[in-house]
Amino acid sequence: MAERWTNTALLVIDMQKDFIEEGSVMQVKGGKSIVANVIRVVELARQRGILVIWVVREHDPRGRDVEVFRRHHYNSETVGPTVKGTVGAELVEGLIIREEEEDYKIVKTRFSAFFGTNLHSFLQTSGVNKLVIAGVQTPNCIRQTVFDAVELDYPNVTVITDATAAATPEIHTANILDMKNIGVKTPTLHEWSEDDFA
Repeated sequence: MAERWTNTALLVIDMQKDFIEEGSVMQVKGGKSIVANVIRVVELARQRGILVIWVVREHDPRGRDVEVFRRHHYNSETVGPTVKGTVGAELVEGLIIREEEEDYKIVKTRFSAFFGTNLHSFLQTSGVNKLVIAGVQTPNCIRQTVFDAVELDYPNVTVITDATAAATPEIHTANILDMKNIGVKTPTLHEWSEDDFA
């Protein structure tokens, strides 16, 4: 079975405390409910020999690398969300980067994991042409990464529907439908674990 997954990578996107934990200005309301499923997706990926890529935001303390509409969160009086080296930039409990298992980390400063990063070249060098995606949030970083992957001609893109989340179920469902309509596979964790989706 491992041979089937050799050209596959799992992208775990933005599963950081500032996006998941309550009280953060950047909290994704549906994020906490998918943590257990994301942990399980990572476990399954490891069992299958799938390359795990952790996609995270790590920002400059003064917000010089964030989108214009978010810069007001970064000033001299408070520490902004997902600033490099802060607790808020850490992965949520239960998710661990395992470098000894050849996990890879991509730092991004925009919605797409491909924008301004070496992700595409790293995937090409690694022989990856199938992507599985989990994390937050569906209408922003998940959607933009997926659309970029499709634009870059990755022939097989899968979004685990109950290991991704948005502020509301309605927003999540609408965006999943949009991705499905461009040829993206959208299984549940159970369906993916049953091995029907590669």
